[in-house]
Amino acid sequence: MTGYEMSPAQGAGAKLTRPAELICFALLVINVVYLAASYARGLWLETGGGPTDFVTIWAAGRMALAGHAAAAYDWPSLKAIDESAVGPFNGYLGWPYPPTFLFAAAGLALMPYVGAFALWVFGTFLAYLATIRSIVGDRVGYFLAAAFPAVLANFLVGQTSFLTAALIGGTLMLLERRPISAGILLGLLTYKPHLGLLFPVALIAAGHWRAFVTAGIVAVLMVAAAWIAFGGESWQAFAPGIGHALVSDGAADWGKLQSAFGLVRALGGSDVIAWAVQIAVAIVVAAAIALLWRSDAAYEIKAAALSVGALLATPHLLTYDLVVLAVPLAFLIRLGRARGFLPHEMAGIGFACLLILIYPFVQALVGFAAVVVVAVLVAKRVAEKSGRAGSTLKVS
Repeated sequence: MTGYEMSPAQGAGAKLTRPAELICFALLVINVVYLAASYARGLWLETGGGPTDFVTIWAAGRMALAGHAAAAYDWPSLKAIDESAVGPFNGYLGWPYPPTFLFAAAGLALMPYVGAFALWVFGTFLAYLATIRSIVGDRVGYFLAAAFPAVLANFLVGQTSFLTAALIGGTLMLLERRPISAGILLGLLTYKPHLGLLFPVALIAAGHWRAFVTAGIVAVLMVAAAWIAFGGESWQAFAPGIGHALVSDGAADWGKLQSAFGLVRALGGSDVIAWAVQIAVAIVVAAAIALLWRSDAAYEIKAAALSVGALLATPHLLTYDLVVLAVPLAFLIRLGRARGFLPHEMAGIGFACLLILIYPFVQALVGFAAVVVVAVLVAKRVAEKSGRAGSTLKVS
């Protein structure tokens, strides 16, 4: 069963079937109703018994505006500003981002907290929508992006994943036609460095040197600008927190960490074993990306592989980060619309979405399972391409 009606030209310009339209519409309604109810209950202030993650962005921006950027990495100092917006709370919610992201935080902190929250989530959501629509190549991309279950988590906590998905998707969308623009977007992604580690591998393997050099220049300029604006002390304060940001302190609820690292820890494995598994996964994925990007595979396959590989390679992946999974799905849908879908491909996409949808009810590593499902779908595309090449070779 497929979610698209195929045209005679091998699926070119395929449209959603009626059942697929109804499922997407139902997901969209769920998203809208749940968010409306949550915001009516004062979601801007807290969710799940604690403050929203966005409060750290706003508070860090306030401290940067006051000339105390380095203090944003000091939890007691940051918490005092957090509580000025949302009231007293227990627990840890530190500022993990490099000082380069303080420019965005400071801009948002010019506004009152509630207004800044709304501007951030809805502004970055529009960027995410535009990116997925551009990848899919049809207005249905807006519909699919808004219905994607992972958007709920980001809306609820005010995290950065809409922006991250827009930067990753935009980089891959522009890479072939406008490499300089793609490099600029990739340079901006350095505020989430753990999600960009595979991009140099792909760019070098494929010889995309203009994008590679541009990204490096943008990253260096951002570091220099942050050093001038916020002082070297902010970088000195940031460095010790990198280990904590990678959750190796053992304080996390491992069922929430949607990565190979989190899986090992959730199953009772030690920190050392978890890191060994995660590093092994990252090496295998990096090698696969290098080989694929050197090949003549369709660009949609390469882009889908790189974007899902970025999620597999990082140890730090939470539920809201799964918004980025919309990027490889969009490239698979684009390829399917152009060349036709493989058997069970749309069912696999639906299953990945279902896994993300049920996370609030199971609190398990279903998000990591969804990433693996999408990786398998990409691998099937690679195998299908290799199989066709082998058949052609035998005929000749």
